[in-house]
Amino acid sequence: MSKSDVKKIQAIRGMNDLLPSDSPRWQFFEGKVRQLMQRYGFAEIRMPIVEQTALFARSIGEVTDIVEKEMYTFEDRNGDSLTLRPEGTASCVRAAMEHGLLYNQTQRLWYQGPMFRHERPQKGRYRQFHQVGVEAYGFDGPDIDAEVILLSARLWRELGLLEHVTLELNSLGSSEARAAYRDKLIAYFEQHRDVLDEDSLRRLTSNPLRILDSKNPAMAEMLDAAPRLLDNLDDASRAHFEQLKALLDAAGIPFVVNPRLVRGLDYYSRTVFEWTTTALGSQGTVCAGGRYDGLVEQLGGKPTPAVGFAMGIERLILLLETLDLVPDEALGGSDVYLLAMDDSATAAAMALAEQLRSELPWLRLQLHCGGGSFKSRMKKADKSGAAFALLLGEDEVAERAVTLKALRDDQAQQRIPQAALADTLSEQLTHTP
Repeated sequence: MSKSDVKKIQAIRGMNDLLPSDSPRWQFFEGKVRQLMQRYGFAEIRMPIVEQTALFARSIGEVTDIVEKEMYTFEDRNGDSLTLRPEGTASCVRAAMEHGLLYNQTQRLWYQGPMFRHERPQKGRYRQFHQVGVEAYGFDGPDIDAEVILLSARLWRELGLLEHVTLELNSLGSSEARAAYRDKLIAYFEQHRDVLDEDSLRRLTSNPLRILDSKNPAMAEMLDAAPRLLDNLDDASRAHFEQLKALLDAAGIPFVVNPRLVRGLDYYSRTVFEWTTTALGSQGTVCAGGRYDGLVEQLGGKPTPAVGFAMGIERLILLLETLDLVPDEALGGSDVYLLAMDDSATAAAMALAEQLRSELPWLRLQLHCGGGSFKSRMKKADKSGAAFALLLGEDEVAERAVTLKALRDDQAQQRIPQAALADTLSEQLTHTP
């Protein structure tokens, strides 16, 4: 078989490579997230990508698009059914239960990493996608609901996104109140069967609340007139929701109450919320979450109040790019490019590079490797994006000096003693910490 006959292997559709030109934006975003979690007292947890299928079937719900259509599920060699995680909350609960993090204690946890769903790839939505998740356990009051919302609002503020997103709130009430409401809703939808689409008819008896979340414009008028969950809340849930709204008002966080907001997973109760944006065209959700007080017990643990959210990194990176909110200095590149003018100075250049990396830990220094003519070395220095080139030749080595050449402006070239180089670079590179 000739080389031309060999079919090239490509990435799986919807599972994308992150190229070096893209990764600085991710590093910028992830750095902001990591700092913020530390400031709010949330500790990082890392869970495996593969879990037992039963974990997601029991937590997310059998009659959901995720479990029915979207999960990557397979049997391993022992015949066990395993699934690539489609979301992080169930995995986090499983890990916290398994390692004794929940009983008689509170926890504030966060995680980030890839999730997997077999859905139609589209802009900002992929089959392997990445999320940041926040989960808080053992707090039953509305104060922790407000705290995780305030955390997300501070992230938007620090990224420059706050004016481009809208907070939507709703309450799903207790499971008992929701069961009574469910009966009302089914009776209402039965009167309008002729308007329901195929998905809604399928959900009518299994999960009628999901119908409220339909984006089908032909059903919009009928859904607007449907009974409202907020009008059917139990007293405790109504009081919880009123207190949450008061806390957000006091903190200066504007919000919109959206009575049709139900979230897509079965484990939510009481508070649910979404941050949405229109900056990417049609309205899109960039962060969503809420309270799920019954999930720990549902998975075999003791009753534990819980609240959290997840945000899609791809969509947020797209939003930052669209609004041009990633600062230039975060986009990578080198500060200096250090090159030996010929091979005789290679060892000295390497030693100087290591010395500078020790003296200036923040310095982004790229050392020329690969030889070549002086002209080709300078071309690579220019291509690196560095502000300065550091040149070492025989004369510089003999004098224990270095030639500093500006690559982005008309500063005069200057020869500097190596002993003074760290101070000179600190003065010249003004973006240093």
